[in-house]
Amino acid sequence: MKEKKAINIQIGNEIKKARERAGLTQEQFGEMVSLGTKNVSDIERGVSGITVSTLKRICEKLPVSSDTILFGKYEENNIEYLTEQLKKLSPKKFDMISALLNKIFEIFSKLND
Repeated sequence: MKEKKAINIQIGNEIKKARERAGLTQEQFGEMVSLGTKNVSDIERGVSGITVSTLKRICEKLPVSSDTILFGKYEENNIEYLTEQLKKLSPKKFDMISALLNKIFEIFSKLND
């Protein structure tokens, strides 16, 4: 059995968090970044590390920065994540989400925190 390196464990944990925030299974995520499910599992558990090219693919497919994966830095409210998700929408879907969010903000404005 391979010995886990601390850096691989840390990176694997961050990748797993990013994958779960995106609502993806290991299989779905693996397909997105050209990795097998076993490879994804090994990476997330820190059993194996990742290459720079794999890191790049992950950052391109998920709205996560390499800094977050490498150093675990998060914004309190991850606006970048939402921005990246919204950029991927068609104009019609964007308009639908925009209308929905405006209604939600309207409701929030009437609530007392």
